[in-house]
Amino acid sequence: MFAPSLNRREPRIQWAMWSAVLGLMLIGTAFIFSATGDSDAAANLPWWRYRAFGHVLASVAGIAVVSGLCLVEYGRLARWALVAYWASIVLLVCVFFFGASRNGAKRWLDLGPVQFQPSEFAKLAFLFALANFLSRPADELRLPGNFLKALGMALLPFGIILKEPDLGSALVFMPSTLVMMFVAGVPRAMLGKFIGGGALLAALVLVDVLFAPPGWKFVKLEGYQSRRLQVYFGLDFTPRGATPEQARQARMLQRDTAMNVDQALISIGSGGIVGKGWREGTQHSLGFLPRLGAHNDFIFSVIAEEKGFLGSMTVLALYGVVLFMGIRTAGQARDRLGRILATGVVTLLSTHIFVNIGMNIRLVPVTGIPLPLLSAGGTSVLCSLVAIGILQNIHLYRRHH
Repeated sequence: MFAPSLNRREPRIQWAMWSAVLGLMLIGTAFIFSATGDSDAAANLPWWRYRAFGHVLASVAGIAVVSGLCLVEYGRLARWALVAYWASIVLLVCVFFFGASRNGAKRWLDLGPVQFQPSEFAKLAFLFALANFLSRPADELRLPGNFLKALGMALLPFGIILKEPDLGSALVFMPSTLVMMFVAGVPRAMLGKFIGGGALLAALVLVDVLFAPPGWKFVKLEGYQSRRLQVYFGLDFTPRGATPEQARQARMLQRDTAMNVDQALISIGSGGIVGKGWREGTQHSLGFLPRLGAHNDFIFSVIAEEKGFLGSMTVLALYGVVLFMGIRTAGQARDRLGRILATGVVTLLSTHIFVNIGMNIRLVPVTGIPLPLLSAGGTSVLCSLVAIGILQNIHLYRRHH
């Protein structure tokens, strides 16, 4: 479908993809400033400490890193994939001992002026390591031992990140793993058994979390995680036989837990076709959207309120360009490594986009996962750009042997 062209005049830089990336970075900067500008100014912060300026710095740093990576062919980078993978595992473990806590979770390493989130780096290292492992001859992938090794490579960071706890970041490993295995040629029977087992396990976990009495629960989720699932499935927080006071407290807890997603839906719906105007949104400025989440987890709601349906569709269209160019890159890759790696990057990005926007419109449960290039967070922006840079690298060296 996307056979490599023999036309040597075809540009080596994917201008359509990078134009879309630039558009997303500018939109992200503008609406992070909209969501946080007043609070940053109220805190009497100098302009260089504004979150929007931090977004710009992370974007510039990401472009610089991508430029350097594109000087080295991806096959040579893959030789260091296993080193990067185990380095990321070490960093993830270090979070438990030296990590900075926010809102009851340890997900960051404090590096002085900045905080680094190792789980974002772990996603990229994992993609490279798994792609390098799966690029072996297809006959070897039919061996159950190799299938289990590939699965173990995914489950190790998955389990560590889940323990932080960071359910959203942990879950994105699974779609990438399955799609990369499928593209690599892992037998469908093996994949089917894994998907079936995973679905059964997920169903048992949901039944345990949502319906088992407190003393009978085997799966220990954080309280806020269980409550988010109860809200998503529309379950009543009020226990059987509750006193009027207990019922009142349960209703208040349910209302507070559902507030974020309810207000996100209100933000999106109130934007109408063209929105209220940049910096004219009331949901975040009046504090209905969480002040700690409006500029990251709920940035899509801010955009939808201020620029309406047209603004939301612009964002989706720009993401569509990036993902299409990624699929095209996978189709034109010169070898199995490039094809599998590009597929993993596209799956990772699309999972982030689907889950983040899905939780804003109540399509999936609320979970902390950034929207690539739009959400505030230097590590997320940097790693998103590096992921897209990997696609550029594969495209750049598609004819080199």
